[in-house]
Amino acid sequence: MPPREAPPPAPILREGHNAWRVARAGRAAVLSDGATYFGALRSAMLRARHSIQVVGWDIDSRTRLVGEAPPDDGLPEELGAFLAALVRRRPGLSVKLLLWDYSVLYSLEREMLPALHLRWGVPEGVELCLDDCTPFGASHHQKVVVVDGLVAFSGGLDLTIRRWDTNRHDPADAGRVDPAGKPYSPFHDVQMVVDGEAAAALAELVADRWARACEECVPVPGPSAPDHDPWPDGLDPDLSDITLGIARTHPKHDGAPEVREVEALYLDMIGAAERMIYIENQFLTSGRIARALIRRMKERPALEALLVAPKTHHTWLEHRTMLAGRIRFMRAIRRAGMAGRVRLVFPHVTSGEAESEVMVHAKVMVVDDRLLRVASSNLCNRSMGTDTECDLMVEAADADQRAAVAAVRNRLIAEHTGVSPEEVAERLRASGSILTAVRGLSANGHSLRDVEDGDAPARSLLPGIERAADPRRPIESGEFLADYLGHPDVAPPSGRPWPLLARAALMLLPVALLILLWKATPVSQYMTPEAMKAALTAGGSWGPAVSVGLFLLLGFVAFPVNVLILGTAAAFGTWPGLAYAAVGAMVSAAATYGLGRKLGPGVLRRVLGPRINRVSQSVNRNGILAVTTIRLLPVAPFTLVNLVAGAMRIRFLDYMVGTALGLLPGIALLSLVGEGLSRILEHPTPRNIGMLLVVLTAWAGITWGLQKLFRRLRHED
Repeated sequence: MPPREAPPPAPILREGHNAWRVARAGRAAVLSDGATYFGALRSAMLRARHSIQVVGWDIDSRTRLVGEAPPDDGLPEELGAFLAALVRRRPGLSVKLLLWDYSVLYSLEREMLPALHLRWGVPEGVELCLDDCTPFGASHHQKVVVVDGLVAFSGGLDLTIRRWDTNRHDPADAGRVDPAGKPYSPFHDVQMVVDGEAAAALAELVADRWARACEECVPVPGPSAPDHDPWPDGLDPDLSDITLGIARTHPKHDGAPEVREVEALYLDMIGAAERMIYIENQFLTSGRIARALIRRMKERPALEALLVAPKTHHTWLEHRTMLAGRIRFMRAIRRAGMAGRVRLVFPHVTSGEAESEVMVHAKVMVVDDRLLRVASSNLCNRSMGTDTECDLMVEAADADQRAAVAAVRNRLIAEHTGVSPEEVAERLRASGSILTAVRGLSANGHSLRDVEDGDAPARSLLPGIERAADPRRPIESGEFLADYLGHPDVAPPSGRPWPLLARAALMLLPVALLILLWKATPVSQYMTPEAMKAALTAGGSWGPAVSVGLFLLLGFVAFPVNVLILGTAAAFGTWPGLAYAAVGAMVSAAATYGLGRKLGPGVLRRVLGPRINRVSQSVNRNGILAVTTIRLLPVAPFTLVNLVAGAMRIRFLDYMVGTALGLLPGIALLSLVGEGLSRILEHPTPRNIGMLLVVLTAWAGITWGLQKLFRRLRHED
């Protein structure tokens, strides 16, 4: 009898465990590097009839949306101008851009005032929303584009600058420059494009993100015309009729549960490996992934892994956090006796006298010739539980699909080594070993070289900085706080108001800085309470009117109302200051309400973006209680609430009464703080500072209590 064939391996994709959705796609293609992706995306967008939806960690209007050759469609090259021209050409087209409302840490890397270029300077069909629906310390890291709900792109590439490059990664390529004309190093990344059910599922994911950020439903595209197919021109699919899993990371936040499908899928993919694992990833810091790799290698003695990563991490923060984590990752593998079966390399290119390392930003994993993953997630802690992520994984079902998965892997190795994919395939067949196949493989100035990080991570000058930069969960989580403090098995009691305490600490910081400024500089000579009062009362009996006028004028430029209240109380004392601040705040509220009513919702949406829906939904509950609630809850800045309330034509009497009720507790307590601040600035004794701390603590406690009360009342209504 002929030998019995081994049964096929069990499928690993499971909805609710390692995938949000398992769907079919008639076509899928892997797009290596920015020129390939941007060219394909431009082609698909040109075919759009109804909608283009973009979700990104970064979106830059200056991005050159071009392939290797200049476009011949008559539209501008830069993303912002291209989308504007496309909507003018096709007036019914809706373009929605959802950009992470990024941390100040990234401000120098981003386009200044993205709303100026992607909201105000474009037709009404193009809408930009800044998405801030993440816990403290987390980011939106998904990179998804959906065209008409029929074709979707997802992976590691954002529509931003310093991403464009060709597969050649020529160190002297004149096209690889940023908007300032400054050249940047070769850059490697990967995106996947899919159609069918998989594209429709990604459209649902984007719609959910938009709804969370803007409290607005995105229409789901209906059935398409038989002749409508936005698949990019000239792009042949790598795989056909496939099963594809969509895995997410989503931190626990604002009532939404934690989702760790990305992590579960990585562990299951490693657990299914038999012969070889090929990885391209920017970061390697997850200890759980390292342990899973070690465990599987002990179970499968023939298993090998080739890890392609950047040569090093150059910034000060990454050098002391992500590089330190990568050193520990590889040290764990060596100590487990797997050094000969795992190789960490970086791509290097030479052209004439020019040479350079290639920046690896891709997030790819290929297991044997069976599993192909193109992801937004890095192999770091924050991608497993802190940042939002979206990964696509193809599970090959037959010999043709397995051959296609292997071909994608071979093509990526060929790109880094300068040979043909056929040569890579032949060396793999001959040796049966991925490490043997790539050893010494080099042509046309391309090679894979060993990463030499050393064995000792750089010591951080700030204890805990690595845990803060690469947390397993967001800072609002008790587990993260335990990690940060070095006690992973002890978590704070549930329900503890950490965000409120953090805000209170942030309030104390400027107070402390002001005291230092007062003691260390001559500013005390000019900023005494007497001098402040003299400035406000320079007009004699007109002083109170001057104070109220400041509330009115500064309200139109969104000056923080709490600062005005503190200044008024510091100048006039608690009770006069309370009266003047109350009148000033109410006058400012009425005036900016009137402006919002005049402008109307359409103008405000154009100026402020779709996120005003969240404010309007919070305002438009039930009259006085609704307005009182929004004044007590940290929904939006004072002036923005006033404008939205006016634009929505909330009843003026309800609005004013609710505003008075909501502002009064804060005005009273801030007036006490203002007078205490005057005493501290004059006599910063421990007793006076202690009294101010007591008042601030009382304010924080009362605010938190009122928030809880009004949330309960609102939910019971």
